Amino acid sequence: MKMSFAKRAASALLFAAAAAGLQALPQAALAQKTLTVVMHSDLKIVDPIWTTAYITRNHGYMIYDTLFAMDAKGEYKPQMVDKWSVSKDELSWSFTLRDGLLFHDGKPVTSDDVIASLKRWAAKDALGQKLWSFVTEIKAVNPKTFEIKLNSPTGLMLMAFGKPSSNVPFIMPARIAATSPNEQIKEYVGSGPFVFKTDEWKPGDKAVYVKFDKYKPRAEPVSGMAGGKVVKVDRVEWKVINDQQTAANALVKGEVDIVEIPSHDLLPVMAKSADVKFVDANPLGNQFVFRFNTTAKPFDNAKIRQALFYAFNQEDFLKAVVGDAKYYKLCKPLFICGTPLASEVGMKDKFESNMKKARELLAEAKYDGTPIVLLHSTDLAVLTNLAPVAKSLMEKAGFKVDMQSMDWQTVVARRAKRDLPSQGGWHAFLTSWVAADVLNPVSTAFLNSSCDKALFGWPCDERMELLRDQFARMGDPGKQKAIAEAVQLRYLEYPTHVNLGQWYAPMAMRKNIDGVPIAPVTAFWNVSKK
Repeated sequence: MKMSFAKRAASALLFAAAAAGLQALPQAALAQKTLTVVMHSDLKIVDPIWTTAYITRNHGYMIYDTLFAMDAKGEYKPQMVDKWSVSKDELSWSFTLRDGLLFHDGKPVTSDDVIASLKRWAAKDALGQKLWSFVTEIKAVNPKTFEIKLNSPTGLMLMAFGKPSSNVPFIMPARIAATSPNEQIKEYVGSGPFVFKTDEWKPGDKAVYVKFDKYKPRAEPVSGMAGGKVVKVDRVEWKVINDQQTAANALVKGEVDIVEIPSHDLLPVMAKSADVKFVDANPLGNQFVFRFNTTAKPFDNAKIRQALFYAFNQEDFLKAVVGDAKYYKLCKPLFICGTPLASEVGMKDKFESNMKKARELLAEAKYDGTPIVLLHSTDLAVLTNLAPVAKSLMEKAGFKVDMQSMDWQTVVARRAKRDLPSQGGWHAFLTSWVAADVLNPVSTAFLNSSCDKALFGWPCDERMELLRDQFARMGDPGKQKAIAEAVQLRYLEYPTHVNLGQWYAPMAMRKNIDGVPIAPVTAFWNVSKK
């Protein structure tokens, strides 16, 4: 076989270098190993505290690190932390950072950075807000050690610091973490395994990350989101391909290495390729949800919100998006089916598309025909078909619906606005949570009912907050289950959202890709490309 000119030139260059006794060629002369990925969404918003959007969360894991992380068994393991201790009365906690932690600008990570980051996160996140209701003081003892004082014992500390999904308590430099949580950061410096190439970031085209050569992984093997984040490629490119068929074709042809969430109807097509495989990286799955804006009439009336528990049925949504019953599960319980807190209490007559009951509730609540502004995401395959199903079922129940279509990043920006629905605001939208986010009353962000401090939708319910507080203080699993059931009953009385069933999706990738972490979040450390 004849050698190409490029290969002959490369061989000659290597021979010349060896002959000259050089130890290595300049980096520019070496071929970089690049992982090319089609993610579920375009990256336009890059502040993982300002938004819960999963593409932004995934971006956060690329460039930031966390104090603790959840392993494959659901246990919380130290990540940036070297050692920690808690007093006998469980009111005083001490944490010491491990050696060698550096930000991408070369500066060491300090206790002051951690404290500023935690405060910003706790002001925004549902679990963080609940944890901070126990905190009386957080202070730096020295550059590597910080202490937290509590007013009452709580089991939330490690759960919060190792929270795997949105919002994640990522550690940023103190100067950046000083930004208000209600404003987006403008500098993207972390201490994580990858560096964000802002000069190559082109929304609508690609986002680029390169290996941080000064990152110091833990010595443990990868387990879930925990363990050593060993980077095995030089560069990761997130390519924007909005058309699912085009993305599938690119994978089959070898133009991309991974499709994060392939369209379910294309799985059989991709499976025919000898070079493509599927990996179930998130075995707990996901939960679809319909979110209310409780501050906007008529959804300020709980009885009108209750009507959707009767108008909706989960199967219509799941069939419209997923189709194949192998990849979805009807699940009426608020918390993920198959997990300890799942319960059928109060759910017997819900999600049956009982339009008669739904119309009765609307009549009792004196619904006046106000059009419901329903935000419709058009560019994410796992969300696109949800809003049309919701619109159809709501209209059968007697609602008027104004479905407004836009891309997902526009939904993300608009849902943060508190304008009147008729003036650029909104009444409702649909989204999906990974199962790890919705396992209990405290971590389930949409249950946060602390009014202005709650997530977009801003539910305001003192009873729900008291129950969530009781759960946070309770260590006995049996009593936690009873509190979780009380939460579910209150959720049916004062709906903050509607759970629409569970769904599952494998990642599709070329067969030369290995090591994708089995975790609720898509991560690219430990991933090798042969």
